[in-house]
Amino acid sequence: MAVSEQKPDKLEPWRDPAARPYVRIERVTKKFGDFTAVDDVSLSIHQGEFFSLLGGSGCGKTTLLRMLAGFETPTEGKILIDGVDMSGVPPYARPVNMMFQSYALFPHMSVEQNVGFGLKQDRTPKAEIRDRVAEVLDLVQLGRFAKRRPHQLSGGQRQRVALARSIVKRPKLLLLDEPLGALDKKLREQTQFELVNIQEKIGITFIIVTHDQEEAMTMSSRIAVMDSGLIAQLGTPTEIYEYPASKFVAEFIGSVNTFSGRLVEDEPGYVTIASEETGCDLYIDHGISAPEGAQVWVAVRPEKMTISKEPPAGYDAESPRNATRGTVHEIAYLGDMSIYLIRLASGKTVRVTAPNLTRMTELPITWQDEVYVSWQPYAGVVLTQ
Repeated sequence: MAVSEQKPDKLEPWRDPAARPYVRIERVTKKFGDFTAVDDVSLSIHQGEFFSLLGGSGCGKTTLLRMLAGFETPTEGKILIDGVDMSGVPPYARPVNMMFQSYALFPHMSVEQNVGFGLKQDRTPKAEIRDRVAEVLDLVQLGRFAKRRPHQLSGGQRQRVALARSIVKRPKLLLLDEPLGALDKKLREQTQFELVNIQEKIGITFIIVTHDQEEAMTMSSRIAVMDSGLIAQLGTPTEIYEYPASKFVAEFIGSVNTFSGRLVEDEPGYVTIASEETGCDLYIDHGISAPEGAQVWVAVRPEKMTISKEPPAGYDAESPRNATRGTVHEIAYLGDMSIYLIRLASGKTVRVTAPNLTRMTELPITWQDEVYVSWQPYAGVVLTQ
């Protein structure tokens, strides 16, 4: 079967209770002495997913990946791949391949020799090696570089050679450990889309470890955000970004403003939160499950806020709601957008982003201007932890 014929149904199988997970991680814990690197983690990953383990240094994501590969053994729990318990199965016997950040290409071998090395070790017939290597090199658009050595390639081309070598043996599962970390920003962004396109063509399940939030958001079908060995939240990129489950997730994924306050009204269709640090009430257009008087936080993304010199429509100076005043403290011009840091009377700094529809010299708002910051009732998410 050609690699490109293996593409599975790209619907969302994790929403189907009858769907059979391809990878099952069942209550896995990994301890190194007294230190718990992975703490009672359970995950179900389906065939054809591009799944990300996202988190900062020391959160346990790489340890979890290494247990999938067989380089580490769980202290507790078990891992199943395609229904088979991997307990006691050595790395070389697992239906898994792993692509490392360093690429680890053989400098004395050509591109095609590097890609075909694993097949040669498996004593695959020469004609089959030639055909399969040519197939994957065409897939990663490196067919014309087959005779070159790694030092004759760019960083992005070496990354694709490493990917070709990882998929030529047709593993059921490909593990990627910070695969784009060595690339510059522009090349990394380009390669993210290339990886997604290749993964969709071949249909192999990808699990990637990354600390880069944008990388995970760009490539993933789902993301598991990890913190201190635990899964802080599991969901699609949209769910993670728009509906964070905690302050940690909200602040780790992208930029966010978090306002503390006290719940004063909780109705099925709305909640009102009194917030001293914003100088206004926070009004959200949906109910939550928390007792009145509870300490809560409201997360609002910078791009969902509006900055203006004039009061927003419906502004009530006596009882402001979702609108506050402050002074422009800093402006960062990023070309396509500008970031405004607004200092409120309480000392709280609010971050607002706005697209640059005019040139920098024509911006209507500048440093030390007194401005209004406002947002819609649907823009905020209430967090209770």
